[in-house]
Amino acid sequence: MALALARWPRLVAAGRPLHVGPPSWAGHNRWSKVRNVKGPRDAARSRLFQRLSLMLRTAAREGGADPALNSQLANVVEQCRAKNMPKASIEAAIHGAERSAAAAARLLYEARGPGGSALLLEVLTDNPRRSQQDVRLILTRHGGTMAEGARHGFEQKGVVRVGPRDLQGHLVSLEAALEAALEAGAQDVCPDEEEEEEEEPALKFICETSALRTVREHLAASGLRPLSATIEYLPQDRVTLPEGTREQAERLLQALSDCPDIIRLYHNIQ
Repeated sequence: MALALARWPRLVAAGRPLHVGPPSWAGHNRWSKVRNVKGPRDAARSRLFQRLSLMLRTAAREGGADPALNSQLANVVEQCRAKNMPKASIEAAIHGAERSAAAAARLLYEARGPGGSALLLEVLTDNPRRSQQDVRLILTRHGGTMAEGARHGFEQKGVVRVGPRDLQGHLVSLEAALEAALEAGAQDVCPDEEEEEEEEPALKFICETSALRTVREHLAASGLRPLSATIEYLPQDRVTLPEGTREQAERLLQALSDCPDIIRLYHNIQ
């Protein structure tokens, strides 16, 4: 089975493990940079935990509060641990499902962004009307619009995220990742774009949805550290936007990422 390597040209050429060195801080400017980065990151972390808490409550309501008997809940718990969500917060969210007044609705919004880009928004909300209004307003402010048909540019795939270090604590090299993908039956492996600013980004192993569980089990058995296993929408083709349009699209993506009801955002922007 051929694996797509186009996303790793630099790493293939260098032949090095998937590791990006830490930035070199200028001593006199270090605190200002840390302060300017820490605030937004803390806010993003808070939003992430809010989303994960809602996902935990929803999974617990739908299938019970025992992860051993509820695979959906077990997967969300795995994602929470991978994001370093405190154990007490995880348990509080699960137990809070019993006190939750209304069940959350799962929605998928289709949209178009600047330059004709396609967007899919997975929403989890206890107030669908409010969520739709909020999303529509964000799109309108940043050159986007709700649009049927955007979904046709995406296909559902299984995605297993794996930690950058194996169970022995060693960085996973490109060669080891490719070998593990072949043995597990994955179609592709690449760094996780959502963590591209991390020094050691996670790896994404992509497979058919029907093979998701098998691929995850094989990767774990090979000594890798799975962080999550989910079914996601991946773009069939990507669009390249000119600089001005791309900046507008980036502002739109950031605004959508800040919306607490959107639990996952997909786009086809290169």
